[in-house]
Amino acid sequence: MTPEPGSAPGPLPGRRWLPSAVAVEIDPDRVARVGRTGRPRRTVRDWVVDFAAFLLAVTVGLLIADTLPQAPDLPYALEVADQWIGAFACAAVWLRRRWPVGLAVALVPVGVVSLTSGGAGLVALFTLAVHRPFKYVAWVGAATIAVAPLLFWLRPDPDLGYLGAVLVSVLLTVAVIGWGMYARSRRQLLLSLRDRARRAETEAALRAEQAQRLAREGIAREMHDVLAHRLTLLSVHAGALEFRPDAPREEVARAAGVIRESAHEALQDLREIIGVLRSGPAGAESGEPGRPQPTLGALESLVSESREAGMKVSLDNRVADAGSVPASVGRTAYRIAQEGLTNARKHAPGAEVTVSVTGAAGSGLTVSVRNPAPPGEVPLVPGSGQGLIGLTERAMLAGGRLSHGPVGDGGFEVSAWLPWGSGG
Repeated sequence: MTPEPGSAPGPLPGRRWLPSAVAVEIDPDRVARVGRTGRPRRTVRDWVVDFAAFLLAVTVGLLIADTLPQAPDLPYALEVADQWIGAFACAAVWLRRRWPVGLAVALVPVGVVSLTSGGAGLVALFTLAVHRPFKYVAWVGAATIAVAPLLFWLRPDPDLGYLGAVLVSVLLTVAVIGWGMYARSRRQLLLSLRDRARRAETEAALRAEQAQRLAREGIAREMHDVLAHRLTLLSVHAGALEFRPDAPREEVARAAGVIRESAHEALQDLREIIGVLRSGPAGAESGEPGRPQPTLGALESLVSESREAGMKVSLDNRVADAGSVPASVGRTAYRIAQEGLTNARKHAPGAEVTVSVTGAAGSGLTVSVRNPAPPGEVPLVPGSGQGLIGLTERAMLAGGRLSHGPVGDGGFEVSAWLPWGSGG
């Protein structure tokens, strides 16, 4: 059965029987399984147990009824009344789930009058121990034990004697109470384990959902970093062609080549990212390898690409061995430099941009992208304004920090420090 949206998780698989009514009383999800009267519905298991309890009460009553003619000085009318009262007591066993306390209390004085109601009294006492806390069981059990000496003084047992009959009655009462309390504690333990399993399933689902959300945020961040660089090239060169229709043919051809190459790279990056979102593990099984993620070693290619697009970029890379930088740190540094160049191309066209990378293992890696004030009028290039926010989050996730803002000469600088452990 599928749970309704917003409801608690259903019972664990593999259970063939529905929970009993007492389990429903303790179960916090009992509202989903009650009838129109507000009481729990009787399950198949409940009907079987109730019928077995009724048969037990009737069997004990019949066994005791066979001994009534052997009792000395017992009037026939009292013998008949005893059996009729016992029959009504056995019929009342069907009410044990609805009124466990009332039935158990009522059968205590009835047991003094009718010996054949003894089986029904034991069933009621067991039901009380299963369905109610110990304080109710203690009071009713104490009353049952207290009336036992009076019962066997009024109607002595010819086989056991007075003391033997009282002792057997007390032991039987204690055994029934102990059995009922054991059944109650066991059911509470099972319900507690089931609730713990539900919570574990819910927590696992929440963790999976959080991991999926973080993965999607990472993919969105990667998409912004990658596509913003490519599309900015398209925007800048398309704008140059628009504002300079009389440009030399060679310059127009070069700009068109940059636009074509940038569009091809953007489509390739977008196809890879969408492929990850669509296929997930299936994409890995298909055997189609994606392009390797850029690291610090690809910084030279990034600067060369920007220079080919017409930017003035100087690279000051003081890290001798880029391969010794951890892949995650190098990838974060690459994305920071890429976003810095993208922002400089949009907001400071024509200005010379300086990219510097310094650091060593154990002291961290510092990446900065700085540009002076633009030499001329800055064309309006639309942007989301989320790039620097994404870079800050990326640097924090890597364990570093990032700062950005204007500098004294009217320019702008993006600077980040990333951890680079001595272990490589």
